[in-house]
Order: sequence, then C-alpha cells, then structure tokens
Amino acid sequence: MSEVQSGTQPAAAPGRTPKSRSELGQILHGVARDPLGLMGLVIVGTIVFCAIFAVWIVPYDPVAMNIKDRLQGPSAAHLLGTDQLGRDTFSRVVMGGQVALKVALPAVFGAMAIGLTLGMIAGYGPKWLDNLLMLFFDTIRSFPTVMFALAVVALVGPSLQTVVFVVMATSIPTYGRVARTQTLTLRNSEFILAERSMGASMKRILGVHMLPNIVGVLAVLAAMDIPTVIALEAGLSFLGLGVKPPTPSWGALLKDGYSLIRQTPWLVVGGGLPIILATLGFTFLGESLRDVVDPKLRKQR
Repeated sequence: MSEVQSGTQPAAAPGRTPKSRSELGQILHGVARDPLGLMGLVIVGTIVFCAIFAVWIVPYDPVAMNIKDRLQGPSAAHLLGTDQLGRDTFSRVVMGGQVALKVALPAVFGAMAIGLTLGMIAGYGPKWLDNLLMLFFDTIRSFPTVMFALAVVALVGPSLQTVVFVVMATSIPTYGRVARTQTLTLRNSEFILAERSMGASMKRILGVHMLPNIVGVLAVLAAMDIPTVIALEAGLSFLGLGVKPPTPSWGALLKDGYSLIRQTPWLVVGGGLPIILATLGFTFLGESLRDVVDPKLRKQR
C-alpha cells in the first residue's frame, strides 16, 4: 500500500491478502505436527476419500435386496454383515458417508458464506442496518433447529435438499455474529483507517482487507460444525424425516439397528461408529486448526 499524505506508512495487517499455497501448506504442516490434529486429518481424509470413491469401493449395490442372506453376521463376503433385507451393511455405511457429506458440506459452507457476508455488512455498515440484521439473526435463532426441521419437512416432505436448507438457514446467524464481531474489532485498525482516508470503497475494504482476517476464524468454526450437521442429518433420518428410503444413511442404519438389536448388533455398529469417528475427526481437526490460526489460544490452554 502506498504511503499516506502524512508520510507515514501504516502497519500491514496480517492476512490482508488471500492465503497463498505456501501458507496453506504451513497450516497443514502445523496441523500434522499435533498428534490429535494428525489423527483428525487422517480420519477426515479417510471419510472424504471413501465418500468420493464410494462407487468403486462398495462391493455390492447398497440398495439391492437378497432375502436369503438377511441378518448375517460379519464374514469375508459381508464385512459388517447384512440387514433385514439382505443388503450389505458395509456398502450402505460407505454410501451413507457420501450422503452425510452431501448434506454437511453444502449446508455448512453455504451458511458460512451468507453469514460472513451479512456479518461484515452489519459490522461495517450504518447502525440501523446493523440493528436490522441482528434482529434477523435473533429471529432465526429463536426457532429450535429440530422443531424448525419438523415444520419444514411437514410442509415440503423429507428429502436431501430439505435437510440442507434447514441446516443452512439455522446456521447463518452463528457465522453472521462471529463475522460481525470480528469486523467491529477490525474496523478501527490502523490499516483500515488508512484505506478509508485514501478513499477506498466499502467493497474493497471488506473484500480485500477484512475478509482474509475473518475467514480463518469461520473456517475453524465450520470444521467443528460439520459433525454437528452430520449428527442432525442422522437424527432426522432416524425419525424418518431425512433422506428417503432406500437411500443409505447412517441414521437409517441406526433406525433399522434399533428395531433389530435383539437379532443383530451390527446394524447399530455400522450406523453409530461412522458418526462417532466423524465427530472425533472433525473436532480434532477443528481444534488443531484453531491453534494454528491463533497460536495465542494454545498458550491459554
């Protein structure tokens, strides 16, 4: 940035420009150095890999029925046994991971993008606009997530898109409030005041100078929110309000396993274990990212 008219040059703000590939590599290296971060990275990487290549990993069609092989235990042919319709449980678990990420990733990152935009506008804009957006956030947060989901599903019916919409709508206020707080903290910084004195537009200040300083905090929050969304999708599917059968879902596996627990425990294991691993993996990854993005937090722990 060029010098201002007084002849002094304001201190450069950390993260004023988007992170380069080398900085991203440093972040990943910092995460990998932490044992829990490395564990989270491995678990998350495995889940994502299985979801992307699920079609080539599954040994059987996850919706194909074979009644004569129903309720079998683990074997070389069926690693996690079969369900009440003879469907391979391992294949349904792998494809269920794909469904979970199809809900979690669009919902979380969509909510983060909208919340980030509205939060920065609220924090930097005029007071009346800030109050209006905060009222909007408070109104959305006043609805319990599960009750809101039940109402939406009752109106439009259960589907993957419905779950994504519910999660995105109820998550926007969380990201918006965090982005607003960070914007209020940064708006009186020296480098922002210098840009304003040089006549920089609101769009440039928010997009070029504030965004890189805020997005890291929201990325950490998003990493920790993904397992919550996965659990919510599983809960809705368990209640029959999520994805429609016969689409494989971890929540649907838990529902079938609960009703057949006296006959076979493997459906509960197949539905519950991936949710536990996903929760641990994304939580470990999010905490490690938080330590790397803001090392001061590590000293406080």
